[in-house]
Amino acid sequence: MASPHDDHPFSNGAFAVGLIGRFTHKLASLQGPVLADNDPEPLHQMRVALRRLRTCLHQFAPALQLPKAVADPRLAKTVRRLGMARDLDVLRDRLEKDLMPELPEAEQRALKPVFKQLRRERALAYEQVVTTLQSSGYLKLLSQLQGWLRHPEFTRLGELPLLAWTLEWQAPMIAGLFQHPGWFILKQEGDMERVHDLRKRLKTARYGLENLGAVTGSRCRQWVAELRELQELLGELNDLHVLERAIDDQLPAGLARSLPVLEALLRRRALGCWDQWRQRADGLILPERRRSLSMALWLERRSDSHPEVPPLALALPSS
Repeated sequence: MASPHDDHPFSNGAFAVGLIGRFTHKLASLQGPVLADNDPEPLHQMRVALRRLRTCLHQFAPALQLPKAVADPRLAKTVRRLGMARDLDVLRDRLEKDLMPELPEAEQRALKPVFKQLRRERALAYEQVVTTLQSSGYLKLLSQLQGWLRHPEFTRLGELPLLAWTLEWQAPMIAGLFQHPGWFILKQEGDMERVHDLRKRLKTARYGLENLGAVTGSRCRQWVAELRELQELLGELNDLHVLERAIDDQLPAGLARSLPVLEALLRRRALGCWDQWRQRADGLILPERRRSLSMALWLERRSDSHPEVPPLALALPSS
């Protein structure tokens, strides 16, 4: 495989094609396993691949001339429709494997109707997954992407050498990141929707930096690892809040009265996540830490970061 460090310059467009091809192949290969629904993992992997594809198409849009069917609203709609089933898988798994063993037998028995309802809701959500993946809109999107990958078309920018443009591909992915209002919610009782939105923003920034991982160095990789840890911390916090609301909605007397041990456990776990998040966030928004991310991108704008690494040799994480 050609390398972005070869004497013959690797173009912006060709690099993007490699990434898009990987995500598109992943989607096509997961279609059968997701529709079989024998294991929740393929659905998770498909959702991740769709999100990564959206980020990549947005990030490299100025370099590409894409078919009209490959539109972000359609991709976003597909991600949302797969999301409900995946979220229910996560909630059920967390409740069953993580929380249930710490509950008294009486509360474990009381949760049986909750599990039954979660299974019912998951079955309905999966029907929507099947409808979406077999829809003409989704199949057309996949088909047109595969056709475009065989004969990709680039803009003039897409034909220019990648290594002269790495900073320009990375910088927009972190622009405004530290101005997001979610950083400044100081209590759990605050606007948690903004905190949840920040989690998604962190994920997008991380995906964008990872896309250029083959041509950046250790400073950027350290930042990617930090963004991933923050995103996962906020993801766990969100899961705990969603699970608490979901169980509370299904109990006529409410969670606190019906399952006090579980309610206390969920609150304790959430508080632990929140305290960790605030400690990390308070350190990260200090001026020197904020500036270190921009400096990392600037200082690693060089041609010898990975002298022998092909553009897709650095494996992307599975989440």
